[in-house]
Amino acid sequence: MDRIDRQLLVLLRRDGRATYQDLGRHVRLSANTVADRVRRLQKAGIIRGYRADIDLAVLGRTMEMLSDIRLRDGVDRAAFEQQLTQIPQVVGAMRLTGEYDYQLRVVCTDAHEFEGVIDRLKGDAGVRELRSRLLLHEVPLGPDNLIDQTTPARP
Repeated sequence: MDRIDRQLLVLLRRDGRATYQDLGRHVRLSANTVADRVRRLQKAGIIRGYRADIDLAVLGRTMEMLSDIRLRDGVDRAAFEQQLTQIPQVVGAMRLTGEYDYQLRVVCTDAHEFEGVIDRLKGDAGVRELRSRLLLHEVPLGPDNLIDQTTPARP
């Protein structure tokens, strides 16, 4: 992957619907050459797909929480993860090391709906403990600066 590929990745992260012509103008290559490069990045698995960035608050989901989850002893992790797919308010989940087993990203319309999510997690999904924090503001960061680096950072 060279400098131009990295530029294309940054541009596509900003606008996944950019045309090959638009991308080509930014990197000073023809649309056909850009298309070949993008296809190569897709085939290599570097570009996994394109998604719409949806503002859930506009859809009425104005209450967003991060919830740390500790499972009950003996709860099967695969079964828990499958159970999460049945709770639409859970829009993200990460398995963790350390004190908690998972961190969930939960979006709700209000506290009453969130209480229902808690009840489902504790009752049906095998959650022993749940600690939640209301998300006030998300800082818009991404891997763009990392993509711009020519070599991986060393600790």
